[in-house]
Amino acid sequence: MKNKILYLASSLLLLTMVSCSKRFLEDMKSYDKYDESIFTNEAQTGWYIDRLYNYYFVSYRNPLQSVVGLYNDNRSRMTEELGGTVINYTNPNILLQLATDADTYYGNSVGTGVTNNPYTRIRFANFLLEKIETVGQVLPEEFRKTSRGQMYFLRALQYYDLVRTYGGVPIVTTVQNASSTDESIRVPRAKSSEVFTQIVKDLDSAANLLPMIWSAPTTNYGRLTAAGALAMKSRVLLTAASPLFNSDWDNPGSEKWQKALQAGLQAETALTTAGYGLFGANAKDWAEMTFRNDNSFNKEALIVTLLSTNQTSSAGYNNSWEQSVRPRDHNGGGGVSATKEMLDLFPLADGTRPNASNYKDTFFFENRDPRFYRTFAFSGAKWGIRTNANKSSWFYRWRPNATGTPVYFNNNQTNSPAVVRKMSNPNADTTLLTFSGTDIFEYRYAELLLNIAECYAATGDIGNAVTYIGKVRQRVGIPSANNYGVGTPADRYAAIEACLYERRVELAYEGKRFWDLQRWMLYGNDNESGYNTCQKLGIAPLNGTKRNGYYWQSKSFVSADPLTAADRNILIDPDAANFATEIAKLKAVYQAKLVMTPLDQEWDRVNNLPVTILFRPHYYLSGLHATLLSNNSWLQQTKGWLDYSGGQGTYDYRQ
Repeated sequence: MKNKILYLASSLLLLTMVSCSKRFLEDMKSYDKYDESIFTNEAQTGWYIDRLYNYYFVSYRNPLQSVVGLYNDNRSRMTEELGGTVINYTNPNILLQLATDADTYYGNSVGTGVTNNPYTRIRFANFLLEKIETVGQVLPEEFRKTSRGQMYFLRALQYYDLVRTYGGVPIVTTVQNASSTDESIRVPRAKSSEVFTQIVKDLDSAANLLPMIWSAPTTNYGRLTAAGALAMKSRVLLTAASPLFNSDWDNPGSEKWQKALQAGLQAETALTTAGYGLFGANAKDWAEMTFRNDNSFNKEALIVTLLSTNQTSSAGYNNSWEQSVRPRDHNGGGGVSATKEMLDLFPLADGTRPNASNYKDTFFFENRDPRFYRTFAFSGAKWGIRTNANKSSWFYRWRPNATGTPVYFNNNQTNSPAVVRKMSNPNADTTLLTFSGTDIFEYRYAELLLNIAECYAATGDIGNAVTYIGKVRQRVGIPSANNYGVGTPADRYAAIEACLYERRVELAYEGKRFWDLQRWMLYGNDNESGYNTCQKLGIAPLNGTKRNGYYWQSKSFVSADPLTAADRNILIDPDAANFATEIAKLKAVYQAKLVMTPLDQEWDRVNNLPVTILFRPHYYLSGLHATLLSNNSWLQQTKGWLDYSGGQGTYDYRQ
């Protein structure tokens, strides 16, 4: 098999189309504007498939976003990664319990037109699957196979986001027409386990029908592949085995853990044979994987959205991340301030964790994991732009007196002395940041390795769990001593915790943290409900905490910049021979002229009053919304939520 293989990409493929295709895609906006005859034509079938990719991923512009078709960053804002915005689900002043409070992702009532919601997307997939093997028999066999494979994959992705949002939902695998009188379409909520079974079945079908590599990469680059289906199966079964859905999770012999482990190992073997693996051999490579060789094969990318620098909206979609993370003096949106919790999280250079004896938060930039310097930018750190490869920014302020208005150097007003820089391109054009074309890696090979590590830990195989964490750490240059700093976990609980810790570091700011908190139920201990995983794993609950920030501020009140140009003559480049020297210079400048200062007001506030996180046990999975229940009276409401009439929900999502 050739070494250069197409990687799995959930891309937006509507780049340039002739006028007839545009008319066809417009016709798709209503169910009654097209019929099965389109599947007798290969070009129109291709347009149909491309439109469905668009329906799925058109809004995916930022790696913090998640949920197919929705793609907002609300869930990331319910974690320690982002401070400031308090989502209703974490607001202690609000109790969400009514059906009108539930998540609306499921969709609304069918009106005169067709909206892009989950069951619309499922219907489009079902329509092709039904028709391409009947009227579509005139099409080439290989084309029909890959068309069906993409539909199975897309349907699996949609059901996966439905099940992890609501638990069990109705399973619909045939085309249905909306009707208020047709009893046959009144499909009840399936068990969560049945939905997972359907997702795995669809992924198996996709793996059997799709190629590991497309024969025409120039045309088909970015489409779903068998390699991706195998990798996705690992993620799905890991979720199904996790405590949220698995009441037997604490049993090392649990069948669900065994199936998840088997799927992960099978995917690893198949993907390695196909040419996938960890990208690069050091932290520099790790940092550059999303933009080096942009829009061409990257062996770490398992699900990736291809984005464009094109300034014409109809010709491509742009990444919004570059604009968000760049500070004001880069002509950016102001930056994503790093919470203190994230700055203090990352390991030290030898892989050991920071603690009171080996780490001082004042000098958070000293002696850290190589990934730290590629995830965050701080004062003096090299963060290039197209016109200046050695550009650096500074994040500090000064005040004329205790009540005077603070002044921020270069207008870089942040709530932290560091900002997020991960997945930023050092060759970014600061005059066109909103038109970034950097691809988003939704699923990386490193995550697959961590999935396997977690399954090994859960089954009690601590040695293999540590080995797989070590593979991830070795690539970025952490020394091998003491198992790459992981040590030897005392038991399977400690091993699971070590896997979850490594995910927080390796996958930081990639939209994964909420889902780990959710599936392990780590917001709080609630023994009465059986949600005691924090206690078992020795993890501090997120409930009762807040996202913290602080300023670097001048030691004394001054009316002018306390730092001189000579003070700022620092360029901290982790790839340079003088890296340690420049770190020491920054430390000296800080000691001489700056001090840690609390924020002027708490970062997390509601109605301008400080709050701490409170995520209630029944929030882990949303109830069904009142609009849905009012039109579908046969659907049960989820336990913990009130139904349309105000009664207690009866649906148990753990079945």
